[in-house]
Amino acid sequence: MQSTPRPSRSPRLRRGAAPALLGLSLTVVLVACGGTDPEGGGGGAGGAGLTLTGNTDQKAALDPIIAAFEAENPGTTIDVSYAPVDQLQTALRAQIGAGNAPDVYVAWPGNGSAMSTAQLSSAGAMEPLTDQAWVESVPESLRRLLGDGQDTLMWSPGVGVIGVIYNKDIFSEQGITEPTTWPEFLAACEALKAAGVTPLALGNQTPWVTQLINYAIAPSVAFADDPDLATRMLEGEATFSDSGWRDTFQRYLELNERGYFQENPNGTTFEQAISLTAEGEAAMMVQVSTILPQVADAAAGRAEFGMFPLPAADTAEALKIPAGISSGYAVSPDSDNLEEAKAFIEFLGQPENTAAFAEATAIIPFGVDDPSTVEESLQPFVPYIAEDRSVPYMDQEWPNAQVQPAHFAVVQELFAGSTDIDGALAQLDAAYAEGS
Repeated sequence: MQSTPRPSRSPRLRRGAAPALLGLSLTVVLVACGGTDPEGGGGGAGGAGLTLTGNTDQKAALDPIIAAFEAENPGTTIDVSYAPVDQLQTALRAQIGAGNAPDVYVAWPGNGSAMSTAQLSSAGAMEPLTDQAWVESVPESLRRLLGDGQDTLMWSPGVGVIGVIYNKDIFSEQGITEPTTWPEFLAACEALKAAGVTPLALGNQTPWVTQLINYAIAPSVAFADDPDLATRMLEGEATFSDSGWRDTFQRYLELNERGYFQENPNGTTFEQAISLTAEGEAAMMVQVSTILPQVADAAAGRAEFGMFPLPAADTAEALKIPAGISSGYAVSPDSDNLEEAKAFIEFLGQPENTAAFAEATAIIPFGVDDPSTVEESLQPFVPYIAEDRSVPYMDQEWPNAQVQPAHFAVVQELFAGSTDIDGALAQLDAAYAEGS
C-alpha cells in the first residue's frame, strides 16, 4: 500500500475557530490509499472492505476521517482512490453505468453534470440517506439539491464560494486595496498591469476552470434585476440569449480585451495558473474557495493570500456572490456492504467531522452566520450568504448535463476568436433545450 505525502499547510493561511487539518494536494493521477489485507480483499474476519472514489482536492480532508472510522470499526477497511474533477465526471459515471460503482463515491448537488444528484438519482444510482441525523443541519431550501425531491441522497460539508484569490503582499506593494465595485476592480487590474504584474491568472485549458469567472459575474449582472432567472429559464420564459447572460459574457471578455490575463489563457492549465499565482507572477485568480489552501501551499510561505468577492456590480450595495453546495459523498444502492457504507456517511456527518472537513477544504458549513467561526479568508463571504445576497452555482439549476460542457467549450471558443457572444449564447440555448 502506498499513499501520497500530504504537504504541510502554509502558516500564512490563518483560520477561525474551526479545527485545522493539513493542506490540500492536487495531482493528475489516480492515488490509492486506505486499509487492505495482504490479499487485497480488505477487512478482517466478519468485517467489510469498502471501496471509495473521491475528489483529489478533498484528500487531505477525507484521509484523517477514514482513518478515524477504521479505528472505531475494527475489521472494516476503506480502499480509497482519488482523481481530479475532469476525470471523475467521465470515468466514474462510466463505472457506475457499467454496474461497477464503488461503495461510496463523490457526487455533486443539483443538476448540470453527469455526476450530479439529478442525473444519478434518475439512473437509480444513489442510496437514500434521509434518516441520517446530519440531514437536519441542511437548510430545507437547499436539501432539494442533495436529493430527488423525496429523499436526501448525498452528504455535503457545506457551501463553497467563488471569488478572487489574491496576493496580499503584491497588493500592499502596489498600494492597492480590495476593490468593492467593478470600476474599482478594473482600476486595480490596470494598476497591476502598469506595474508589470499580470492581474489575473486563468487556466482555460482545463475545461472546468472556464466557467468560474462567468459564475462570479452572473449573480451581480444576469441575476441583478432578474433574481428568478434560473426558474424562468426552466419554465421557458427566458433564455441565455435574451437575458443578462449577454452582459455577463461581455464583462468576462472585457477583462481579456484589456489584457488582464496572462498570454494564451486557452493554453494554460489549472495547475499552471496556480503556479503563476503562487510564484507572484500573477496577483489574482478567480477560483472556488477550496483552491485557496492549495495556492498557499504552493507558495510555501513566500506570500500571504486572501480572498474577496469578485465585485462585478457597479455599486457595492448591489453585489451578489455565487455560493453553491459543495461536492460530497453518496452510497451505491448496489453495494455489497450497504450498511457499512451508510455508516461511513453517517460518520462523515457527525458535527466534528463535518467541521473538520469544511475547514480543510475551505468550505462554509451550513447555517453559519458568525464570520469569526470560519477560515479567515472566507469571512468576507459569510454576510452575503446570511443576508440572502447569494445565487446558487448556475449549473446546479440547469436541466441537463449538456449545458455545462457547452459552457466550457464556448468560453474557449470566445478566447480563441472562433465565435462571438451571439454564437456562444445560441450554443448554450441549444444545449439547454436538450433537457427541456
